[in-house]
Amino acid sequence: MGAELLGHLAIYLVVLIFAISAHEAGHAWMSYKFGDDTAYLLGRVTLDPRAHTDPIGTLLIPIISFVFASQGLFLPLLGWGKPTPVNPLRWRRKDLANVMVSLAGIMANLIIASGGLVVIKGLQFSGVWNGTMFGFREPITLLLIYTLTMNVSLAVFNLLPFPPLDGSHVLETFLPASARPFFELLEQYGFIILMVFIYLGFINIMFTPVMYVIAFLLVVGT
Repeated sequence: MGAELLGHLAIYLVVLIFAISAHEAGHAWMSYKFGDDTAYLLGRVTLDPRAHTDPIGTLLIPIISFVFASQGLFLPLLGWGKPTPVNPLRWRRKDLANVMVSLAGIMANLIIASGGLVVIKGLQFSGVWNGTMFGFREPITLLLIYTLTMNVSLAVFNLLPFPPLDGSHVLETFLPASARPFFELLEQYGFIILMVFIYLGFINIMFTPVMYVIAFLLVVGT
C-alpha cells in the first residue's frame, strides 16, 4: 500500500469514526431527552469515539473494504459502531420517541454534512478551494469531501427500512397492527435482504442520484 493510499485511508477512518460516533451519540442523547437514561449512564452521550467504536465494525471491516475498493474489487464500504442501548419502556410518548430516537443519528450525520458543505462553499467563494469530487490535491480537500459524502451516505443508508437500520424502527411505528407479522418476518430476515440488495448493486443504484445531488451542490455557484 502506497503512502498516498495510506493517507487517504487515515483520513477516511478519521471521518468515519467521527460520523459513527456522532450517529450513536445522537441516538443516546435523544433517548435521554425522552426519559431513558440507559445510554446516558453508560457514557454514550458523547462524541468520544472510545465510547462508540466497535473493533470489527468501525475499524477492521472499513479498512478491508477500503483496501479492496482501492484495488477495484467489489466490497461495499460498510461500517458501524457499538449499538446504543435504549429502554423503550422508559420513554415518554413512546411512538414519538421511537421515531425521534431512530432519526436522531441520521439528523446528526446530516448536520455534520451540512457543516462540511458550508465550509466547502466558503472556501470556493474565497477562491482557495482546489479540489473537485473526482480530483483531490490537498488533505483538507479530501477531509471535507469525505465529511460531506460519508455523512450523507450514512444518513441515506440508515433510512432504509431493513432491520437493524434506523428506518426499520420508523416503519414499525407507522405500520398497522395487521402488518405486525410482516414486520416480524422483516426483523428475522432484514439483514440478509439488505446484504442481497448490496451484493446485487441495488444500493449503488439508489446512491447514484444522491451522489449527483452532492456533485451539483459542489459546483453550483462556482
